[in-house]
Amino acid sequence: MKALIIDDERLARNELRRLLENFPKIEIVGEAANADEAKRLVEDLRPDLLFLDIQMPGKNGFELLESLEDDTIPEVIFTTAYDEYALKAFEYNALDYILKPIDLPRLSEAVHRVFEEFDRKHEGDSVSERKILGENDQVFIKDGEKCWFVKLGKVRLFESMGNYVRLHFDDQKPLVLKSLNALEERLDPVCFFRANRKHIINLHWIDKIEPWFSGGLLVTLRGSGEKIEISRRQAIRFKDMLSL
Repeated sequence: MKALIIDDERLARNELRRLLENFPKIEIVGEAANADEAKRLVEDLRPDLLFLDIQMPGKNGFELLESLEDDTIPEVIFTTAYDEYALKAFEYNALDYILKPIDLPRLSEAVHRVFEEFDRKHEGDSVSERKILGENDQVFIKDGEKCWFVKLGKVRLFESMGNYVRLHFDDQKPLVLKSLNALEERLDPVCFFRANRKHIINLHWIDKIEPWFSGGLLVTLRGSGEKIEISRRQAIRFKDMLSL
């Protein structure tokens, strides 16, 4: 498992690297002291995991993740001296949030969470060559005491909520324990499109498309009126897919 350490403090990077020697499955392939360096390393090395500080000179850790293309974002463990960012960190699908100074037991807990997530994804790959799900497929959904058996064509939007995904259909919005990336791998790309880091939209539910900031697009979904931004990179793919 390839990992990057991103932290503006050299001593913090060195200490984390030393602690990670206890986990031979993790290979540290690079270090970065700021978001610009980190972005280049992520794009060049395609790591599986980031150990990411939040407060850094220039862009912070959240801004780094926002600057990455959706298909290059690795798993993330935030390492920071500040506890006030914890809630926001999990909006970015972080696997864990470790406060400095980092000790080995706490790091071990986070690393094993990473291993469990990678094993789960592997199982999903092997079970598979799992069937790609299209708009006519029906899926069973359970959220708390409520259950649905819904045709995917009725689901207009999939929204990432940390380690969960919220499905939007009719007037229902249940949560399922699954990452948006894992869900994207199962959905038919002819019908379902990854608009940005947080959303997959059902193309058949698009009512209106407008130009948006920085070359992106803004789509309005039929019936609900929900407005979803298509990122600049995804907007290029979107136009290529749907143009004559």
